[in-house]
Amino acid sequence: MQYHLNGFRPGNPDVRPAARVQAEGQPDTLPDTLPDTLDVLIVGCGPAGLTLAAYLAGFPQIATRIVERKPGPLEKGQADGISCRSMEMFTAFGFADTVIRQGYQVSEKTFWTPDPANPAHIARQGRVDDVEEGLSEMPHMILNQARVHDLYLDVMRNAPSRLIPDYGLELAGLTVDPARSHAVAATLRPVGIDANGPDALVSATEITCRARYVVGCDGARSAVRQAIGQRLEGGSANQAWGVMDILAVTDFPDIRCKSLIKSAKDGNVIIIPREGGYLVRLYIELDRLHEGERVSGRAITCDTLIAAAQRVFRPYSLDVREVVWWSVYEVGQRLAARFDDVPEALTAERLPHVFIAGDACHTHSPKAGQGMNVSMGDAFNLGWKLAAVLTGRAQPDLLRSYSAERQAVAADLIAFDRDWARIMSAGPEQQPDAASDANGGAKGEMAEFQRHFIAHGRYTAGMSVRYAPSPLIGEAHWQSLAPGFPIGARFHSAPVVRLSDARPLQLGQIVQADARWRLIAFCPEQRPDPSSAIAELCAFLTTSPTSPVMRHTPNGADPDAVLDLRAVFAQPRHSLKLEAMPPALLPRKGRLDLIDYEKMFCADPSPGRNIYDLRGINRAQGCLLVLRPDQYVAHLLPLHETGTLSAFFAGILTAV
Repeated sequence: MQYHLNGFRPGNPDVRPAARVQAEGQPDTLPDTLPDTLDVLIVGCGPAGLTLAAYLAGFPQIATRIVERKPGPLEKGQADGISCRSMEMFTAFGFADTVIRQGYQVSEKTFWTPDPANPAHIARQGRVDDVEEGLSEMPHMILNQARVHDLYLDVMRNAPSRLIPDYGLELAGLTVDPARSHAVAATLRPVGIDANGPDALVSATEITCRARYVVGCDGARSAVRQAIGQRLEGGSANQAWGVMDILAVTDFPDIRCKSLIKSAKDGNVIIIPREGGYLVRLYIELDRLHEGERVSGRAITCDTLIAAAQRVFRPYSLDVREVVWWSVYEVGQRLAARFDDVPEALTAERLPHVFIAGDACHTHSPKAGQGMNVSMGDAFNLGWKLAAVLTGRAQPDLLRSYSAERQAVAADLIAFDRDWARIMSAGPEQQPDAASDANGGAKGEMAEFQRHFIAHGRYTAGMSVRYAPSPLIGEAHWQSLAPGFPIGARFHSAPVVRLSDARPLQLGQIVQADARWRLIAFCPEQRPDPSSAIAELCAFLTTSPTSPVMRHTPNGADPDAVLDLRAVFAQPRHSLKLEAMPPALLPRKGRLDLIDYEKMFCADPSPGRNIYDLRGINRAQGCLLVLRPDQYVAHLLPLHETGTLSAFFAGILTAV
């Protein structure tokens, strides 16, 4: 990380300078009361809400508040799976290493089916790696959702705005007047006040504030979604499942591996080992529900779940010593038609002012571990767009792209979850041979649920999202210059070595949650002299009136404030001279006009780690990668294609 740019600061560098100057002895936090006007009001402190709040907390010039109807932070239960893609996103927030240290890393999945010699018992049918080799530099992790919330809350309270949630408030009403600058009037009410009680009591406790934008991250029963007239459409699979976090003693050999168990007659269980070395989560299939029946009418207890799990585990024992948390749910998939407040017929003429994210706009079963991950992805997508608009970097029509991009992602998730729920609720397949293979699994045809996991590994890792061509995603005319960086997909990081100090690192680590675009120039195998492709690109970016850096960087701002230029060289590090590099790669920044030495990298010479080989980068021509603030590849261009580069950004960013 970089700090001391504007002078030496002692103490923890994760605690950034506060934007407000407080009187001596006063707390460096937000006022207790909500202001009359806000830029962004976030409703709900779930994964989506906290991701968005943590993103916007880095922009103290954006007046942001987040409200939550619960009395305080989440303590336990709910989601726990963190995909590789979400871990890449956590790198941008600065806490991926904490998750790796504190969480459980999923390395292998095991599959259990009825033992052909004794179908009343289960036997291991196979093993597979959880994530395919080289898919991401980040692992698949398991960590309690409450702990993920804590990490976001730390980012918020350490950010320049010192943002903290306002607990105990719920949305009572919402109206939109597009003609006003603060178009949304939100009425908030302390939880526990009866809306049907005495008018004087209700009105005295209600708070009304106006916001430019409101974002509903308030769950499946979202008051924000209802206020804008959106509905969750879909249905139920009429299947009940239970979930519990337990501390138990068992002789089941794969209790510390992610395991999928299909019994002959007693249903199915999914085992998710949890953080800390002892805790484990069980998803337990229960009876099918009748058409229209709700699981709440079954009077299912914690003991019901334990007994069901014990039947599936046979011949192994399961002695539950403590139940930390448990719940039951119905498998169902529901999706909102739009993720903003603009009616479908008015999309060309009206701008959005209210958005919904996470469970407020898509719900599904939790077993595939996608809910929290996709919800955080929603907010990461919306966060940089709101920041760009509210800081004047982009026009408000940029916000139209949120619903268009993320609704398609959610629809894909719903289809995946429906198929996954079908696979998990299907009966076990009979194995033709009871003998064991070298991996300790039964020989014979691979079970359908094992084939499904292998085939959909990229999806469960969060890597299947690929945005279609749009003003934010270029056409793939030059994709052959680097096939390993598909346009519209997330940036697939690879190892590099920093030129200035020989530090090895992942190139993806350069992206922070700061709404900046990255221009990554992969240089051809030529000396970077004044006539080289990289020198000519740098000259264009720093001197041409048509340069997107010149057009879109505010006067007085650092040269990388909007577009952050980086360069990767194919040559060995010792063959390059730092002092001979173009000034654009050694930019002067900050109050003290200091030099940033961290803009240049070389390919890692270690076997199997060269980024040019790993991503198929054309060594003769090189290429320019345009990376969105949310880590997705927006465009891939030849280094000399400066006109296309300028036109691309002219369609997104505001000229200064």
